[in-house]
This record gives sequence, structure tokens and C-alpha cells, in this order.
Amino acid sequence: MSHSHFIIHKPYGYLSQFIYELKRKKKLLGELYDFPKGTMAIGRLDEDSEGLLLLTTDGMISEIIRSKKVEKEYYVQVDGIITQDAIDQLQKGVEIGFNGTKYMTKPCTAKLITAIPAFGARGKKIRDERHGPTTWASITVSEGKFRQIRKMTAAVGFPTLRLVRVRVGNIHLNDLQAGEVVAVESFE
Repeated sequence: MSHSHFIIHKPYGYLSQFIYELKRKKKLLGELYDFPKGTMAIGRLDEDSEGLLLLTTDGMISEIIRSKKVEKEYYVQVDGIITQDAIDQLQKGVEIGFNGTKYMTKPCTAKLITAIPAFGARGKKIRDERHGPTTWASITVSEGKFRQIRKMTAAVGFPTLRLVRVRVGNIHLNDLQAGEVVAVESFE
């Protein structure tokens, strides 16, 4: 049986799923493209996060990509001018809450981004500069706890305002526009 694979730029405000059982109306991935039956998201991005999301009909590929061997890189816009000390703390690992207990994140790669990424405007306005400056950082992790990146930046005193996944393994978001879907032969 041949499988289908897709690379998408999940827009802000969409759930990383196809079915939502609760009564509230939510935007789902199926609204972006006519995906084949059995398509699933590999990992998740929160409703208020954006960026690279891989979809497949192959459960085995999904397991491999979600494993801790595959790095995920995020560009994160934070409240305030992030310090080198905060970047150093992120790299060493910080304590966050996870499932009601304290969790120490694994060491990761974190760095300041000096050029503002050209993602275009988000669906919902973040805020303007009158509320103080913002900065962008890159954080690359090989784990993915619930809302981990947001919890990490908050733990070092710089709450996340915008979060965009730009890379999964060797697959990059590149110039894919929000809502754009590309069918691919494989994720190699």
C-alpha cells in the first residue's frame, strides 16, 4: 500500500487535528486541503502556534519522526529583550511544570535571532511596540512536552508571544506560506 505525505504551514488558530468532538467550533486541518482518509498529524502544534507540520497516512513514519532522535526547531518571539543569561539557561535545561509535577528540560540549542523572520502578519495581532520591545530566539529541542517551548521561555522570564516551528529533522518551513500544503513523496 502506498502512503501519502504532506508538508504544511499550519496557520495560527487551527487545531493540529481533523476531528474535534466538543461543541465549540474550531478550525481543523481538513479545511486547508482535501487530505486522503487516514491522514494524521505527526506531532502537534497548539492552536495558537504556527509553522511546519508534517502529515502522513503512515503510522510507522509518524513514530520515527516523533522519536527523540529527530530535532524540532522553533522561532519564538518573546516579550522583552532576551538576555544571554536566559539563552544560556534555556540551553542547559530549565524546570517547567508537566502533568502536575516538576520537569527538567533536556539540554537544547538556543540562540538570539537578530533579523526579524519574514513570516508575515499573524491572523491575530500580537500587540504593538507601545507595550515594550520584543525579540526573537531560535530553540531546537529533541523532546516535545505539552507547551514546552512556551513554558521554557516563561521559566527564564521572557513569555512567548508568537511561536513558529521552522524545522523538523532535515525538513524546513522555508517559504511555505500560512495555510499552504505540499504533497511530497517522502520525508527524506
